[in-house]
Amino acid sequence: MERLNQDAAFKKAFYALTTGRQRGYILYFSQPKQAETRHRRIEACVSKIMAGEGLHDKYKS
Repeated sequence: MERLNQDAAFKKAFYALTTGRQRGYILYFSQPKQAETRHRRIEACVSKIMAGEGLHDKYKS
């Protein structure tokens, strides 16, 4: 939620995803016990979210 509130473009891109893709990211981000790991996972997925891709979508060639 912190990341969504800090970046309006990221928030818009996240909520533009389908509910299934949103759920996939939320589950992936909330699994680790340490906050540092959660933050690292979020930062690693920002580009995919901005591109409208799901967590397990394959890159197009």
